[in-house]
Amino acid sequence: MFDVQNISYHIGRKTLLQQVSFCARPGELMVILGANGAGKSTLLRLLSGDLLPSGGSIFFQGQPLMSQSPGELAQQRAVLTQQHALALAFSVEELVMMGRYPRFGGQPSARDYHVVETALAMVGMTSMAQRSYPTLSGGEQQRVQLARVLAQVWEADPGYLLLDEPLTGLDLHHQHRTLAVARELVSKGFGVVAVLHDLNLAAQFADQVLLLHQGQPLAYGPPAQVLTAANILVGFDLPVQLVPHPHHDCPLIVPCPTVNW
Repeated sequence: MFDVQNISYHIGRKTLLQQVSFCARPGELMVILGANGAGKSTLLRLLSGDLLPSGGSIFFQGQPLMSQSPGELAQQRAVLTQQHALALAFSVEELVMMGRYPRFGGQPSARDYHVVETALAMVGMTSMAQRSYPTLSGGEQQRVQLARVLAQVWEADPGYLLLDEPLTGLDLHHQHRTLAVARELVSKGFGVVAVLHDLNLAAQFADQVLLLHQGQPLAYGPPAQVLTAANILVGFDLPVQLVPHPHHDCPLIVPCPTVNW
């Protein structure tokens, strides 16, 4: 479990995050929402251990996050960042195998190849295993990167995925497929923390939502509790109407037509 206690983060005199607290548990999909510049990616970098909080504490699996070595963390949590440009012509299979590096010292085993094959199948990229990664479209590369982080924590019990805008570049089908994969992992006991922009997808797939506004928590809890018209107006400066979803037990968020730009 990630236990985040009243953390803040400053760069010089600029405050990027302030008084943020929440728990990200195994068996749950937690979504972080907020307008551009609200602090979402900064928060994910703090969870990954890439940044040190200016104040407060982050505990992971009951221990201070920063007391754990990079090797220990790499076997328990995997991070999908927004930037993953790669000029070298690795094959798709080779790139996903990179996620297995924390688990083998010399050569990959049959088990490693099996995990890579399974991860590629989960994201629908099996047929492209031998393709050169730089020749793929942006959306295809995103799916390969998701397979890589899946392969990294496949044996972790529980494993955690930290996903920074995992739907970037994906078409409608693969946006839903990616979140369906996240739900499948959650059902197996994984914990998933994802930064998203689509409020309706968050309402449909998330167990918990943290809504950030100007670096501070505006609301935290189940989607129906967080994604209210009042909170969305404050968080995104956008009036919306909430209507019942025709197929799912969640609200459908519809922007109001009378918006003055």
